[in-house]
Amino acid sequence: MLQIHALPLLLLGIVASSRSATIDITVGGPGVLKYNPPFVNANVGDVVRFVFQQKNHTATQSTLEAPCLPAPGGFDSGFVPVPDTLTSGFPVAELKIDSTNPVWVYCRQGNHCQQGMVFAVNPGDKLAAFQAAATGVTPPSTPSGSGVVTVTATVTVSGQAITTTYATTAPTPAPSSNVDHKVIVGGPGLLTYSPSNITAQVGDTITFEFHEKNHTVTASSFDAPCRALALTGLNGQVGFDSGFKPVASGATTFPSYTIRVNDTNPIWAYCRQGNHCGQGMVFSANAVETGSKNFGAFQALAKQLNGTAVTTTGAGIASVGFNKPALAAIVILLTSWFS
Repeated sequence: MLQIHALPLLLLGIVASSRSATIDITVGGPGVLKYNPPFVNANVGDVVRFVFQQKNHTATQSTLEAPCLPAPGGFDSGFVPVPDTLTSGFPVAELKIDSTNPVWVYCRQGNHCQQGMVFAVNPGDKLAAFQAAATGVTPPSTPSGSGVVTVTATVTVSGQAITTTYATTAPTPAPSSNVDHKVIVGGPGLLTYSPSNITAQVGDTITFEFHEKNHTVTASSFDAPCRALALTGLNGQVGFDSGFKPVASGATTFPSYTIRVNDTNPIWAYCRQGNHCGQGMVFSANAVETGSKNFGAFQALAKQLNGTAVTTTGAGIASVGFNKPALAAIVILLTSWFS
């Protein structure tokens, strides 16, 4: 069972016996996307204590086969935000070890897991396989120049400047063969693309695998994140649209939709189901993270606009929903016409 405490030492006298050990794991930190150390070997009765540092992470149980998805019935710390100004008294979550079986853990914040933010207890010889499955690639035999880049962007939302810091994958040299990037769409209780922000080379493919409930991946633009590119694009741009992909609870096979990367221009996409986009369900590839049009700004703009929902009924009738400011503007305009 996972227990969360505001201060590191609250329940040690309760959960730790004289023969057990308490093993500290640092989660995150300034510019850090990792658990440190990345694995431990623990005995029955030991306590693994996750010490959360900056910025906002989780300790969520997963499986060896699906490192970046929550394990059914597994533990989850929930998101634990830690401000930059905190230097002591970090919040903790404690996991008491009740067997010597492997325990697989990941951070479910954004695409942290896909960037390697995973952890294991008693992994045996499976740690490398777990890490490789999370990142979607086989670990290279020699170090490469790629890695994690922490990006700080100032986004203006409703006239207020908001500074966000998040991590993304750094561009990598073009591989000798093209890569297929797997993106999980949705899932039980999830309104996300995972990972939500990737770097892809010309010739690569991106395969979107649809999980519960019913989502799309639809091309949009940075300036209109929650509207189909076919409606807003210039010069006859159409863009891709997977259409709705309903997936039942408990499904074991999942539909997919694949696009090919033809150039290095940014790709922007969203889910056009209900107001999913307005809740931040957006995706990007090759966003320029050092510029103003980065993924954080794209997602912030989608949330600011609160989505412009376009859904289709079974009869093929489209319904369009507007956020409240847009609806108010329409009412004012109609009033002026008929007054």
